[in-house]
Amino acid sequence: MYKKYLSFSILVSMTCLCTTVNAQIDSTLFKRVTPHDSLKNSMNMDAIYNRPLLSMGKLPVAVGGYMEANWQHLGEDGVSEGHQFQFRRFTIFMASTISKRIKFMSELEFEPAEGEIAVEFAALDVEFHPLLNLRGGMIVNPIGSFNQNHDGPKWEFTDRPISATQLLPATWSNAGFGLYGKKYSGNWMFGYEAYLSSGFDGTIINNEQNKTYLPAAKDNAERFEESTSGEPLYTGKIAVRNNKIGEIGLSYMGGAYNSYNDDGSDIDDRRTLSVFAVDFNTTLPTLNTFITGEWAWINVDVPETYTQQYGNKQYGGFVDIVQPVLKRKILGWDNATLNLACRLEYVDWNVGKFRETGEKMGDETWSVVGGVSFRPNAQTVMRLNYRHQRTKDLLNNPPALLGGFSFGISTYF
Repeated sequence: MYKKYLSFSILVSMTCLCTTVNAQIDSTLFKRVTPHDSLKNSMNMDAIYNRPLLSMGKLPVAVGGYMEANWQHLGEDGVSEGHQFQFRRFTIFMASTISKRIKFMSELEFEPAEGEIAVEFAALDVEFHPLLNLRGGMIVNPIGSFNQNHDGPKWEFTDRPISATQLLPATWSNAGFGLYGKKYSGNWMFGYEAYLSSGFDGTIINNEQNKTYLPAAKDNAERFEESTSGEPLYTGKIAVRNNKIGEIGLSYMGGAYNSYNDDGSDIDDRRTLSVFAVDFNTTLPTLNTFITGEWAWINVDVPETYTQQYGNKQYGGFVDIVQPVLKRKILGWDNATLNLACRLEYVDWNVGKFRETGEKMGDETWSVVGGVSFRPNAQTVMRLNYRHQRTKDLLNNPPALLGGFSFGISTYF
């Protein structure tokens, strides 16, 4: 995420907030902007634009956003920090249709825990043909599905998936350009995205975690101005959706991550990484059970001089199962929904065996999260979760046990 001038960002956020408040005072001046694609014909690649926005009169800019706040009480191996209250994030969207087939979208996020206001997405889209569109600016690399479709109000869990935040770098965005497109045919949809962007650096193997850790590269704001390796990061995705079956996506991201050349002279070996991911979502008929998940495989060229605690292979993913159990008018809210939810997740940061003993290396986590969520409307969710989690260190010592409850609210506005 790219740090901007704090005073300017706060001013923009306050202006947008005041605009939303004014919309509640005089609704005749404002209207909800309907996404270009209907929800029925949308794919994960459309998540950036499929958000509720407010537009006033003939002003060229539409505004929206979401917020998240949580309470949690967790304990690890019998030790707890007690009751904790968190304001996770406050996000502002700003979109504009500049002219026919030219549009702009941005996402500005305030994360108090990180102590920063940052831009996560800010790109210009130019449509030549439904199958050929140009996107440039600060893009979100489409690896898996969560990276693009990460808004808090869409999920039944207070925490983002471990595989999306501690294996893959969630909300991973870079300066870059690319092409994307989509094709409809009855109930079938096909979409693709292909981008060249800046990317990772040496911190993925030189970080405070003391292991191969891709999310460490998010702290490098210089990636929005220069590429460490001098080469582009390649990101591509293809996805197919059937309205009666679901959507499946295959994605790839890879390139060099180290600075290996200086003024035409090689100063190090060229080292690369590659990430493959598959994502899937479907809604079962009759029961309306919603299932979504993704799985990723990571390969990193780690120098031979590094110890085995720096893994060259990693994998992990998650599956969410959400079952509506009640949908009717509740406490004056029409079409309110009560859901039961379950998340299964697993991450292995170091796949393989020790060279000396042949024993399997650890450094892995699995967890089961159960939950109950209440949605007074599609844009607002209240969720109560219980987490049971086990984490093994590299040497496969008895796992650390973590468990506890969390409650959170999240809403678009």
